[in-house]
Amino acid sequence: MKFTFWLIAYFTTIVAFSQEKATFSFDNKSVAEVLFSLEKTYKVRFSYSDEIVRAKKVSFSNKARTLRETLNELEEKTSLQFKKISERYIIVKLKKNTLNISQNLKEIVLDNYLTKGISKNKKGFYTLIPKQLDILPGLIEADVLESIQLLPGVISPNETATGFVVRGGTSDQNRIIWDGINIYHNGHLFGMISAFNPSVSQKIIFHNKGTNPRFGERVSSVIDIKSNGKIASKLNSSISFNGISANIFVETPLIDTKLSVQLSARRSYTDLHQSNTYKKLANKVFESTKIKNAQNTTNDFYFIDYNLKLNYKFNENNTLLFSSIVINNKLDYLVDDKQNNTSYNDLLEIKNEGYSLLWEKKWNANFNQKTILSFSKYKLNYNYIQNTDTLNVDFNKRNVIYDSNFLTEFRINTNRNNYLNLGYQYSFKDVGYAFINTANLSLILDSDKSEVSTHAFFSNYSYKNTNLMNFEAGFRVNYYTELDAFKFEPRILIYKNITDNLKIQVTGEIKNQIINQIDETVLSDLSLENRLWRLADNKKFPIINSKQVSTGFIYNKNGWSVDLDTYYKKINGLTALSLGYLNPDGKTFRIGKQKIMGTDLYIKKDFNQFKTWISYSLTNVKSKFANLNNNIFFVSNTSITHTFSTSLTYKFKRIQSALGWKWHTGKPFTKSISSNNQISFEGINTERLPNYHRLDFSSTYLFEFSKKNAIHGKIGFSIRNLYNKRNQLSREYTGFNNINDPIEVTNKFSLGFTPNFLFKVYW
Repeated sequence: MKFTFWLIAYFTTIVAFSQEKATFSFDNKSVAEVLFSLEKTYKVRFSYSDEIVRAKKVSFSNKARTLRETLNELEEKTSLQFKKISERYIIVKLKKNTLNISQNLKEIVLDNYLTKGISKNKKGFYTLIPKQLDILPGLIEADVLESIQLLPGVISPNETATGFVVRGGTSDQNRIIWDGINIYHNGHLFGMISAFNPSVSQKIIFHNKGTNPRFGERVSSVIDIKSNGKIASKLNSSISFNGISANIFVETPLIDTKLSVQLSARRSYTDLHQSNTYKKLANKVFESTKIKNAQNTTNDFYFIDYNLKLNYKFNENNTLLFSSIVINNKLDYLVDDKQNNTSYNDLLEIKNEGYSLLWEKKWNANFNQKTILSFSKYKLNYNYIQNTDTLNVDFNKRNVIYDSNFLTEFRINTNRNNYLNLGYQYSFKDVGYAFINTANLSLILDSDKSEVSTHAFFSNYSYKNTNLMNFEAGFRVNYYTELDAFKFEPRILIYKNITDNLKIQVTGEIKNQIINQIDETVLSDLSLENRLWRLADNKKFPIINSKQVSTGFIYNKNGWSVDLDTYYKKINGLTALSLGYLNPDGKTFRIGKQKIMGTDLYIKKDFNQFKTWISYSLTNVKSKFANLNNNIFFVSNTSITHTFSTSLTYKFKRIQSALGWKWHTGKPFTKSISSNNQISFEGINTERLPNYHRLDFSSTYLFEFSKKNAIHGKIGFSIRNLYNKRNQLSREYTGFNNINDPIEVTNKFSLGFTPNFLFKVYW
């Protein structure tokens, strides 16, 4: 009876104690500070190792909580687990499944790169976690592609989300992967908006050097996007809308600890209502096209993207993940001139859909396997229809890609710090395009259809020794069946601690690419989507080959962070349309090469609630093509010599604000000379446009609808180009690829003063 009495008294005390509420808030405080404060608030004591809470920070909104509610919230926000051993003492441990998280933390050399949620790894790549991202200048949502553009060495000369250049390489040299699916169309509104839903993206790995051998197919960079692969334990949902689109996201368990589903959909409402934000973006996109200049028109445009993911866990050693993504853009532009009994109709649809199935198998503690099947389909279909009393014209431009992949990879842990990766990949690409002009007869102006299957074997060995150095060495061997070509791609990365504050990184890599975009301006009616994908044939279109070496250092001390990297890159097998460089030889493709030298510098310093950073890049890109410019190197279109950006952010409780300024030298262009109604050109890219600069602002506020429920809200406001600078982005010369046809000069300009807003509800 005495034992029963004390047992009842003990649990009564615990229950009563756990129901006692206290009101408090924390704003980005270290976990150690939070635990110390909670000890005083709830009259308890926490027992833990300093190592498991080091570098961890959390925020708590201001409301009343019981001790149990507080600990549950801490467990959700950290990798910690709390176990009560008495009414006063609580043991703090790492969750069992957080071993990899702890290991990943040790791999980070620069945390809060640009902002919270972005870090740089010892292996040289960047990691972005959208749901953890604090504010960035000009952005009110965690846009994947635009966030990457703020990193050193990345720039978008045409001011779009998708047309970004990494270390001087063209945008089609960037490989973008969504859950193992190759993405060939990654934007909405003709590249102005990223096609990846910020509510879904869980983790993004960005490689601009030292690329792991498992990644092939492109020679510039890799953006590996992975949605959440864990089994959801509770319902997570959100609804949001901004100046262009509405977005819904749902993640919920279907079978507890076994099966969960993620669903998302985002659609523009521009066909129903055209906000000021859309009008500003549309002015830039449709500038110098007939859509901008015509009258009495109907212009229906909309975009949509949606995702589905199923996560199923058979047991502790087997997980199956299914993913799908659909990206779709449609334009229906009609001019109906009833007075002249004439109509013009532009129909454009660009769609990328993909599916993947991933199986993760843990054979034992030291032997794991990942196997993935994926399929991607890209389709561009453009119709220009003209109807008059005497003429009916139907011009059709098509580009279709079928991309199938199989990859299996094994990881063998040789000891605690070292491991070996071995893998095999098979891919099959079927690519075709056609230009068909139908008046009285159907005439094929240009077409191509080709297939390439690739067998690739890759291996990578990772060695870690804190007293000596870390290094990774690997290779990838590709065999292109239809081209009967072998390509060997060695990769190496070295990381060394010189002192506690100074580290160096050295990388080297060779990569190859068999698919790229070409400019096809056979008939430029709409003048929006003239870049088409095609495969290499190892003759007229060779396999692109890239060699890159880089070296740099990272310095951390007293809140200062400095990241400096210098690189040299050489690319062979590039193909260019001669008219793109204004050589009067008709539509002739030239084979050439490129050499790129550059330096990227990043400096960051935090001052309490204020965070500031500056970034500078020096880039020199030279190109040479057969029988162009007397076979002498000339400045490349992607050569933006100097790029500078800086940001100042402020965070106070639930309010965040950011101000950022960008500046870079103008884009190269070829100067024209007009004489006797003829246009001639002196040299190639011998002139530059005026310097570009822009000031962006953004601010967000987090709030709760009620203290009694878990419904939260977020509002945001941003302005791009705050002082409304009119920057010239390009000077282009377009024609019909025929020496007898006229060449038109087109100047394109940047966004003007462009506001945007966000309203989001999540629970």
